[in-house]
Amino acid sequence: MAFPDPIPPPASHTPSGLVEHFFRHETGRLHGALIRLLGVNHLSLAEDIAQEALLRALRTWSMGGIPPNPSAWITRVAMNLAKDHLRHLNMSAAKEPAIITHIEQTIPSPAVAIEASHTIRDDALRLLFVCCHPAIAPDAQVILALKVLCGFSTGEIARAFFASEAAIEKQLTRTKQRIQESNIAFELPEAENLAPRLDGVLAALYLLFNEGYKASSGDRLLREDLCRESIRLTTLLLSHPAGRTPRTHALLALMLLTSARFPSRLDDKGALLRLDEQDRSKWDAGLINEGLQYLAAAAQGDSASEYHLQAGIAALHCTAPDASSTDWPRILAHYDLLLRLKPSPVIELNRAVAVAHVHGPQAGLDALEAIAHADRLDSLHLFHAVAGELHSRLNNHRAAAESYRRALALARVGPEQSHLSRLLERAEDSA
Repeated sequence: MAFPDPIPPPASHTPSGLVEHFFRHETGRLHGALIRLLGVNHLSLAEDIAQEALLRALRTWSMGGIPPNPSAWITRVAMNLAKDHLRHLNMSAAKEPAIITHIEQTIPSPAVAIEASHTIRDDALRLLFVCCHPAIAPDAQVILALKVLCGFSTGEIARAFFASEAAIEKQLTRTKQRIQESNIAFELPEAENLAPRLDGVLAALYLLFNEGYKASSGDRLLREDLCRESIRLTTLLLSHPAGRTPRTHALLALMLLTSARFPSRLDDKGALLRLDEQDRSKWDAGLINEGLQYLAAAAQGDSASEYHLQAGIAALHCTAPDASSTDWPRILAHYDLLLRLKPSPVIELNRAVAVAHVHGPQAGLDALEAIAHADRLDSLHLFHAVAGELHSRLNNHRAAAESYRRALALARVGPEQSHLSRLLERAEDSA
């Protein structure tokens, strides 16, 4: 595995950089450990304690320096805060020795092993299965997992679901109330009864990887830390009988094949490179081979999931020796199947790109116009960027400039904004 570390090193060793790093990578583990102690009914309390521990880290480290083991420091603070809250809530005093034991067990490193009995020992993965309890609606499962486990902001979740922040916040509140009413516990059922939760678990891991592959906001297009964590959890999931399914193999194949192209997505100056502009010699051959192996393992099932089809598309890109050799007719066929399996405006947008490669830019534009519920894509900069590219290929430079202008106004990530600015300038010069 080319991503061996459970938690990747932070990009910055400043207090704020480390806290941001641990917010993404320690939040799920801390929530899992705290919920194991406090109970799922105190989910909001666990979130508050984890947030307070991170805020204390930022304040303390800024003044007194970064401790030798930042992870242990945050864990100890969080557990001490939990102990204080247990006392305040007049919970059983018998739990206090358990807190001390839990601190000792948790500080060295997050457990990632699976016992012979196949009990899930990783608190982050365990929490993911808890979030996907059958009593919680499917969409609400993924929203809760992204918030509690992955540390996503309400805005990031809203963009992933094409919803307003207010709607997501309302959904989270209702879900937490549902957990209390249903008296959901942190304990997991036997392996065969975990299977109904797997769809939600895979969906959350998929969205976690997507946010890393193309960040929804900020200065960085790639957030490899999120991708690495999603790969770690998916690999861990495959080691458990309940998660060892063709769909899980296919999802991991998709993650690995997509990650293989990371080294060439940006040039030396940080500018975005399109697929046909990338230096394929920089692609990670080891990850490609590993991804293809997982895709072959995924073929053992009786049916193809959305992850099978998307991994198949990624494989067609990765195995093409150059851009002109890409088998776009097969990619289009994959998108046709994917659209029938899981209709979505985003899938239709990606299909329109394939249509343009197979049948020409005008056919691509026609496919864009034919997208059902296209109004949901009007706030997505990629929709307008694709339209701009197709207009440009038809020498409709004014229409291209208008589309690029709209895309630029909607883009939230620095490299994408710079890329769109260059395309807009080129279109305006040609108009």
